[in-house]
Amino acid sequence: MRAIGIDIGGTKIAGAVVDEFGEILRSERRPSPAGDPVLMEQTIVEMINSLAEGEEIAAAGVAAAGFIDAAQSSVYYAPNINWRNEPLREKLEKRVSVPVIIENDANAAGWAEFRFGAGRLVSDMVMLTIGTGVGGAIVADDRLLRGGFGAGAELGHLRIVPGGLACGCGQHGCIEQYGSGRALLRLANEIADAGGIGQALASAREAAGALDGGIVGSLIAQRDPGAVAALRQLGHWIGQAAASLSAVLDPQLFVIGGGVAASGDLLIEPIRASYLDHLPARGYHPEPDFVIAELVNDAGVVGAADLARIYVGDHR
Repeated sequence: MRAIGIDIGGTKIAGAVVDEFGEILRSERRPSPAGDPVLMEQTIVEMINSLAEGEEIAAAGVAAAGFIDAAQSSVYYAPNINWRNEPLREKLEKRVSVPVIIENDANAAGWAEFRFGAGRLVSDMVMLTIGTGVGGAIVADDRLLRGGFGAGAELGHLRIVPGGLACGCGQHGCIEQYGSGRALLRLANEIADAGGIGQALASAREAAGALDGGIVGSLIAQRDPGAVAALRQLGHWIGQAAASLSAVLDPQLFVIGGGVAASGDLLIEPIRASYLDHLPARGYHPEPDFVIAELVNDAGVVGAADLARIYVGDHR
């Protein structure tokens, strides 16, 4: 049972034919027309039809950032595409030859890690994706948790600082403002401004005109004290959020993905330390493991394809 996974990103759309073991058999990449919803729909249709050519395909899953309804059919709201209450599955199924489901991109990536990656040996898992923002996925008792309306597991908007920094969601103090790639750049700039261990960050900023993720990531890899200090502050906030999530969900495993996760143990160590510092009733129940995601850039397409395959199997 082969399925197609489509992962819509801000700059590119990735698509692949995926088998039942999570292996990618064929793949495509196209530029993402994020500002044009009509062209976006056309591009998705073309990719599905192209990937399906000559294949026996059970279904196609389309993963996008935003709120998706519980029926995996409509997009309530997509922040980077002008989709508002968009009946996307219905529109796509009129133009392709296979059943289609729609899924949140973080859910798709988390499901891929659960099925085929770092979480494949557990039944209860939380994934936190640390990229430009903070995404998340929850698997509880071997099932992806979507919530009653389909828009659950928006973990980046867990509020950890009352009256804290303003967030794009309209609230203040969300973990996305303290534990994301954007937050890492803010912390790095603050350390650069302070001098001392921020000297290399300040020099790099002056040479380049501004710090970006590549510069800070390179300095982290070189174990620059200022860059590592910024990463440790980031890990502190993520660990605090994880402790709150653990009190509700009691996962066996936290999987950390996204671009910032390339720092590996340098990120995991402060997350784990902060988690233990903030864990309710520490020492009186088992503690979860913290690991880096394994599937990296392929997680979205693999998860979307697998969820589509499961949906079709359940609804035959």
